[in-house]
Amino acid sequence: MKPILRQTSGPDDWKVFLAEPDKQWRPGYSAHSLAHCWEAAGGLPASVRGLFQASERFRDFELLVAIPELQVPLPGGHRPSQTDLWLLGRLPDGLVSVAVEGKVSEPFGPTIAEWQTDASAGKVERLAYLFDTLHMQPPVAPELRYQLLHRTASALLMARRFHARHAVMLVHSFSPTHEWINDYRVFATALGGTGSLDGLIAIPGHDGPTLSLAWVADKVANA
Repeated sequence: MKPILRQTSGPDDWKVFLAEPDKQWRPGYSAHSLAHCWEAAGGLPASVRGLFQASERFRDFELLVAIPELQVPLPGGHRPSQTDLWLLGRLPDGLVSVAVEGKVSEPFGPTIAEWQTDASAGKVERLAYLFDTLHMQPPVAPELRYQLLHRTASALLMARRFHARHAVMLVHSFSPTHEWINDYRVFATALGGTGSLDGLIAIPGHDGPTLSLAWVADKVANA
């Protein structure tokens, strides 16, 4: 993670931060939709604000910083986890790290079984690190999506970096049919999540920082 960052003047500024701008920056795709939604809101979109306000723990969430395409280094290999949007927020009891994953129709990457095929030593090291960070005991369900693991781990790692009290992995979906929500629910269940799958899900066993998952849905504002 580079310590020098720059502000955006509109959604098009988000394009340059993408790993593959020409491929990923298209109307109706997640990166484009997320940028337009958050820039139009000038902060928290109404859907995200409503999610936090409905939660006793996060009711007083105040957004401090939002950083598009934040890269979080992970051991094993040279590619970091690139978070679509990372938020640093504040509650009365401390800071909050939020890793936002934008989604339209794209899947959450390969399953763990697919990702482990002919796994290199680096992949083995990274997966072990993710399991340890998320307090998961292998073997885990092979149908779990790898992207959900490293995005959730990123929320926790950034929370530790900023000594935040809470970490949240938030899926911001722009799919009218809620595509891939079942993969999200399988992941939440695998982590032992408690609470409604339609709101903030508390993940037990994480006390410093706490860990929660959430899914919110919006329309594609720029279709």
